[in-house]
Amino acid sequence: QIRAAQTFVRDLKPRTLITKQIDIQNPEQLEPLMKKVDTVVSAVTYRYNLELAQAAVRNGCHFCDLGGNNSIVRRQLALNKAALKKGVTVIPDCGLAPGLVSVLTSHAVSRLERTDDVHLRVGGLPVNPEPPMNYRIVFSVHGLINEYAEPCIQLQNGKTIITEPMQDLESIRFPAPFGVLEAFNTSGGASTLPETYKNKIRNLDYKTIRYPGHCTQIRLLMDLGLTKTKPEKYGVCAIPPREILAHHLQKTLGGEGDDCILLRVTAKGVRNGKPCAITYECVDYGEKENGISAMMRMTAYPASIIAQMMSSGVITRAGAVPQEIIVPPDLFISELRKRGIGLKIKIR
Repeated sequence: QIRAAQTFVRDLKPRTLITKQIDIQNPEQLEPLMKKVDTVVSAVTYRYNLELAQAAVRNGCHFCDLGGNNSIVRRQLALNKAALKKGVTVIPDCGLAPGLVSVLTSHAVSRLERTDDVHLRVGGLPVNPEPPMNYRIVFSVHGLINEYAEPCIQLQNGKTIITEPMQDLESIRFPAPFGVLEAFNTSGGASTLPETYKNKIRNLDYKTIRYPGHCTQIRLLMDLGLTKTKPEKYGVCAIPPREILAHHLQKTLGGEGDDCILLRVTAKGVRNGKPCAITYECVDYGEKENGISAMMRMTAYPASIIAQMMSSGVITRAGAVPQEIIVPPDLFISELRKRGIGLKIKIR
């Protein structure tokens, strides 16, 4: 990763960036860097994001991350008073899902007089699926397992409810070459939307899209206990089964290959006194000529846009705030399109 960053900076014209390799768990290395910048973007695995957000607030800089874990996000939002006192902004969950889909939801809600249903469907898939799972690791393997194994938060009749992951399997169709795919409950993708919009949206859910059969395979791994986090004894070692699963998923499903992102957000309600549905849809294949995958684009660009909004003063509100409350959705969508994200919006 540091080599990739160094190569990018070396080829950049004009050379406006520098790289520095540090241990993010070492405050003596991390915090002096934070003192020198306006905004910090965390692209590391979610387990470090609370400590990084706390350090950013202490050192007086704005902070956003790629998120993905509901309990950590709740603790980050509890930094609101400290962030207000420092005059800085903390916005968790700024990637794809969680992330981009939250801003699209706020965009839809602002255009409907009443919002009845919001359905969020997102998947990162290999363009050329291969056995054993027709899937390839395109982001943090620990984040992936977290999505598959942790509880999901939804809205039903305006109230927040907890549902099980890998349930409520449904079919979903995308244009060729994809055809019929499957979608199922996963954790984290809805982020703070259920809490923000309780009693404002009747029903809201988030599901991950995969090639057919993937859900059954993951359920089997869960039934075998391989997503458990409590260490178990293996010979003389005690290792969490989830760490073993992460190792083998990365070993088997990692590597190179073209990917794509499928996104569909559907909001239904009332507009101008009549029933209305707003659909946001995107199929992204990345930038092959630049070595930027679809997952890289669709996670990094939203976080970059939000970071620039904080640094430039477009976002002026201080505190720890969910992005659906603080990010201006029209400008956000405009910035996505400037970066070649082909988001289609249909109102009917």
